[in-house]
Amino acid sequence: MDDRYRSVPVLPSEITPESLYRSRRDFLRAAGILGGSALLAACAPSAASAPPEAPDSGATFEGKTDELGDPLNTFYDITNYNNYYEFSTTKEAVAPLSEDFKSDPWSVEVGGLVARPRTFAMEDLLRMFPQEDRIYRLRCVEAWSMVIPWQGFPLASLLKVVEPTLDARYVAFTSLHDAEQFPGQGNVFYPWPYREGLRLDEAMNDLSLMVTGLYGAPLPPQDGAPLRLMSPWKYGFKGVKAIVKIELVAEQPETFWKTIASNEYGFYANVNRTFRIRAGCRARSAASAS
Repeated sequence: MDDRYRSVPVLPSEITPESLYRSRRDFLRAAGILGGSALLAACAPSAASAPPEAPDSGATFEGKTDELGDPLNTFYDITNYNNYYEFSTTKEAVAPLSEDFKSDPWSVEVGGLVARPRTFAMEDLLRMFPQEDRIYRLRCVEAWSMVIPWQGFPLASLLKVVEPTLDARYVAFTSLHDAEQFPGQGNVFYPWPYREGLRLDEAMNDLSLMVTGLYGAPLPPQDGAPLRLMSPWKYGFKGVKAIVKIELVAEQPETFWKTIASNEYGFYANVNRTFRIRAGCRARSAASAS
């Protein structure tokens, strides 16, 4: 195995401290983005809050759990409670605002420090790479999580096609910049478009997934259609959505939240393994007391 792609152990110093993810709401309040009522809505819907409404009625995924034994959140939960600031800072507003989002046709430019740069149509990606079902827990820095049956293919498979050069050390991702489709991009407080990144060895880890669907169906617009990133050991904001560009670079790329508040949002954003978030939401009383 090429040493460039060998996994590097994560140091304790690289794990996001609990004090930082808890301070996110304070930061948004200071920026004037959240009202008082929104601050009390930090919990996601619980796994039992609504009947499953998956495209296949959820039968294929009945009884499935994550690595901690927690049941899947329902299709309703996953598609009606979304952090997607390109549409809105209000989670429940994202789904209705995204109804007319056009994700077809779609293409993704993959280049930078690679031997074979290429632009892939979305249908090329679906044809070239077998789709896999993987159950990953999405953990938010706001102290909520969901257990989601994602569908997609390993990011490593895509990167091997373009052949990273010896100088490549990081992978930078860029989302679509389209204020007509993304009303939230009219907010000049944010450095649009949304950008994120991984170390190359993280990107080559088999767990890093290019997500194309969930619950066995194509990815809905409110969840990042048609292509998003999911690395289960990262906090949710690392999961860049509506990806249009992937670039291999030598230096650590600037990222959306790190640009806004570098003292709170580091590049790595690894989940603190001592903090176990159960499916759905934590105690609402705790959220109300914050």
